[in-house]
Amino acid sequence: MNMPSTLGSINLLPEAEKRQHYTRMIPLSLLSHFRLSPYLVDKHGNDLLHLNCPAGSSSAEISLYHQHGFPDPILYGHLTDTMNGQIHILLYVLNDPSSQRFDIDRLSDGTLTQLGAECRNLEAELTALEAGLSPGQIRSGLHMLREAQTTFESFIDRLGHDIHFAEPLYYHNAIIFERYGFAYQQGRQMMERIERGFSPDGDLIPFLDNSSPFRKPEAANSIRLRSWAIHDGILGEPFTNVTMYKHTDKNARVSTCQKCDW
Repeated sequence: MNMPSTLGSINLLPEAEKRQHYTRMIPLSLLSHFRLSPYLVDKHGNDLLHLNCPAGSSSAEISLYHQHGFPDPILYGHLTDTMNGQIHILLYVLNDPSSQRFDIDRLSDGTLTQLGAECRNLEAELTALEAGLSPGQIRSGLHMLREAQTTFESFIDRLGHDIHFAEPLYYHNAIIFERYGFAYQQGRQMMERIERGFSPDGDLIPFLDNSSPFRKPEAANSIRLRSWAIHDGILGEPFTNVTMYKHTDKNARVSTCQKCDW
């Protein structure tokens, strides 16, 4: 039997086989850190891995929880096939469940914000900013991105691919991806424009005027604070249409933001 080469082909498999394939995306270090069974069930038999990958779909959502009933997964991935059958990461998150939660993903009435893309919970975002988080983070991360990247590359290698794509939702995501060896399919000019804008005498510097807590002058030399300022609309347009790719044999490279602190 031929090995599946796309998410769409995995999604046509029986449930047990789908699970086997998508489990290969999960770093072993994540399982050991939380002392999870390799079967991804707890001692009561509750399933800790939730998959949304119906037959006929060319995408997959993977949510792994460290305990049954916890509101947020420790790993969330949303992937899709490209038109050419390559794998495209739409969102990949590693959450530390022991850290404080910031409700940037919802308003007080429960309305979902799409992580601030549709609307913003400014009070929650401000507390997240002050706690050292970046835009889009509801909790602190697990600092396991290198292991996760290596595991993901093994996953796509088994599908017969040597390249994959990612969609950085925020400026700081793009910088992180650069440092892990990603290049730009589109959006490089925007990143270079941002770098020029935050340079001395750049056109974005006058907007770092403390007119909001997200536009601090010190953001000029901080990737994280730049990202908050961009999320706050300092560019005059949303941070969109940035797509990156990585060959599995490419290592980290020089970032477009070479002189910034995090």
